Amino acid sequence: YYFPCQRWLAVEEDDGQIVRELVPVDEAFVKKDSENDGQSLATLGLEQKAKSTTYTVKVKTGDKKNAGTDANVFITLYGSKDDTGIISLKASKINKNKFERGKVDEFTVESVDIGDLKKIKIGHDNKGNSTGWFLEWVEIDAPSLGQCLKFPCGRWLDKSEDDGAIERIIFPAELQTREYIPFVPYEITVYTSDIFGAGTDADVFIVLYGSDGICTQQKSLCLNKREQRMYFERNSVNQFIVELEDVGDIIEKIRIGHRGGGLNSGWHLDRVAIRRLLPNGK
Repeated sequence: YYFPCQRWLAVEEDDGQIVRELVPVDEAFVKKDSENDGQSLATLGLEQKAKSTTYTVKVKTGDKKNAGTDANVFITLYGSKDDTGIISLKASKINKNKFERGKVDEFTVESVDIGDLKKIKIGHDNKGNSTGWFLEWVEIDAPSLGQCLKFPCGRWLDKSEDDGAIERIIFPAELQTREYIPFVPYEITVYTSDIFGAGTDADVFIVLYGSDGICTQQKSLCLNKREQRMYFERNSVNQFIVELEDVGDIIEKIRIGHRGGGLNSGWHLDRVAIRRLLPNGK
């Protein structure tokens, strides 16, 4: 699907709008300009990302005295086909200081398709000043499976508490599993125009609309501020693999925009191309 725009999304330019609805056109209209662009986009990294699954991992530290930890925490997800290997939970999306008493931390984990989630192993390396940790629960949202699973723990991971273990294998609580329609990956290619001031550092988001009024959630294309600074530069082509609700075979329109704010928020968008990927990554 090709969605030409060729307009500003800027408070100070054009009609002042920073969100636009775009409808698809025949690819012949835009193909002549992008013949050469397409070749350079098939990068290995994106091919791998298209075949990977994204999990949102939430970790709740218990509300007890000395429950928090300064140690390095790691997790392994085990599925019906494979496991993820050891993944370090480094950057919480919610708290700068992670694994503090009574707090929930959120992490994004990417891995190859491991099948249905069966169990997890979580632990720490016992390094730092206060290492003992009381883990209340772990919640893992797997959009490609259409499942959000809760792994209750309610135990210490501490050499001087409980049984002295600093890693535990935890199984999901079946009654607390939430099921929903699985997400599918979309390849979204964004072309920023080649005119002065066209680039933006704002938080760009997208919504896809299918037939019968179904639409996806509003999804930011960048994961963090660093990516916002890197992408959407003047005369650039940026490609994203985004897991979203399946709107079906026909995309009737898209809504794309940004949240404004910051020094360089105005954006001149040339066009957007969208491809719905098959579940096996083809």
